[in-house]
Amino acid sequence: MCKDKSSIGFGVGLILGVVGGIVAGVLYAPKSGEEMREKVKETVCDLAEKHSPAVNEAKKQALESIDLLKYKLEKQYKKFSNMLKSKKMRKAKELEASEFDF
Repeated sequence: MCKDKSSIGFGVGLILGVVGGIVAGVLYAPKSGEEMREKVKETVCDLAEKHSPAVNEAKKQALESIDLLKYKLEKQYKKFSNMLKSKKMRKAKELEASEFDF
C-alpha cells in the first residue's frame, strides 16, 4: 500500500514539474506567440500520447475500485436490510404470541 502512495505522489510531482516547466518555457521564450503556441501544442500532444497508457491504466484501476466498493456497500446494505426484517419479524411474532397469552 505504501508503494502505491509513493508512486502516486511521484506521478503527481512529475506532472506538476512538467506543467511548471512548460509555463516557465512559455514565459521566458524568445519566440513569437504563434510559434510558442504551436510548440506548446506539440508538446502537450506528445505528452498525452506518451502517458496515455498510464492514464488509461489508472482510470481502469479507479473504476475497478469503485465497482468493488459498490459491491461491498450493496452487500452490507442487504445484510442490514435482512437484519431489520428479521427483527421486525421477531417483534411481530412476539406481539402475536402475547395476544394469545391470557
